[in-house]
Amino acid sequence: MSRSKPVVVLVDAYTSGKYLPPEFAAQGAEAVHVQSTPEFMPSMPAPDLGPYLANIVHEDVDTTVELLAKYEPVYVMAGQEPGVTLADTLSERLGVPTNGTLRSEARRDKYRMIETLRAAGLHCAEQFKSGDVQELVDWAERAADYPVVVKPLKSAAGDSVFVCADADEVRAAARAVLSSDTIYCETNREALVQSYLRGPEYVVDMVSSGGRRYVCGVWMYHKRLLPSGRNIYDREHLLDAAEDPAPALVAYVDRALTALGVEHGPTHAEVILTPQGPALVEVGSRIAGNMHPGFHDACAGGNQATLTALAALDPGRFLAEYAGRSYTKRGEAVCSTTSTTLSGVVEGADERVVAELFGLDTVFGLNLKIEPGGRIRPTVDLYTSTMRIFLHGGTMDAVQRDHRRIEELKDRVYRIRPDEGE
Repeated sequence: MSRSKPVVVLVDAYTSGKYLPPEFAAQGAEAVHVQSTPEFMPSMPAPDLGPYLANIVHEDVDTTVELLAKYEPVYVMAGQEPGVTLADTLSERLGVPTNGTLRSEARRDKYRMIETLRAAGLHCAEQFKSGDVQELVDWAERAADYPVVVKPLKSAAGDSVFVCADADEVRAAARAVLSSDTIYCETNREALVQSYLRGPEYVVDMVSSGGRRYVCGVWMYHKRLLPSGRNIYDREHLLDAAEDPAPALVAYVDRALTALGVEHGPTHAEVILTPQGPALVEVGSRIAGNMHPGFHDACAGGNQATLTALAALDPGRFLAEYAGRSYTKRGEAVCSTTSTTLSGVVEGADERVVAELFGLDTVFGLNLKIEPGGRIRPTVDLYTSTMRIFLHGGTMDAVQRDHRRIEELKDRVYRIRPDEGE
């Protein structure tokens, strides 16, 4: 029986995936959520299931396909990184637009990702993977100039990424990776060691339909290297689409996505501009973590969530109006990710401090990342950052002035109860 509204399927719509159901609803569609794990992943807030027709807890592909087929879905996509491979499998089985399973693992496994690009003739890091700590150390000693990077094969958000200056640091980092799970509850059976890519780092966000792409934004990262070797997020600012090096980065990412078999959906690519040219750090086949639809509409004339829904439900219009084009920068824009050295249990937010932040001239929006009762920890990656603040203004001087004030206020936002025994 045909449904009155089209149905889309979102797999693991954690974090920024929450912005997708309202955009699909605005296009006249309903949504079903698929949960790839028996329990929600503890490293991220659980998705709000209110907007969905149903939540299907995945057990095996045949059963999930049978349950989804009843809804006659027209589109299946990952709501966040851990859902990528399952979304590829389900979309292929259900016969809807798909990136397919042929290169699905290369879109999640960082080693396969880089080797796929290398085979396509694209500049990228030298690398080696192993489950043996000494083999990782030996490769670093003979094959690469220090520093090198050690990280998991299938994580994200800076999780367990170490910049290592010598063999001892590689050994410690490899042991840390191999003795832990990723933020997505996957066991690290191997670790990846790569040559260090020297140069500024950028983000290139796109939406694709039938292999044709729209550029939603090019952002320059500013990170902070801690004494531990962790390179944590600080802020990113929007470039004009015509401003160097944006065109070269876009051309490189377009080639990378083609090599990885990305035909449909949103992508979030991190690229370093080395002296030899752009080189991919990694790319996620999902919307960007800094997504805030209103903010992106204001500063770039559109946002990745809205355009993802349009490409899925009205590909003809997307191809006619957006494919082959880029965003238009509208004023200066910065997304700030705050870090902390504090530790304890969050009792709540200090509303006076929050009000002062919202009162800053260029602050467009603010996401408090820790709920009352949650734990605040010293920041080591994106998921242990404390806030995401969106700034938009006429001049970079105004944005930077407010960013300095944010840095002064950030550790006063939460009311914290120290851990017992401290």
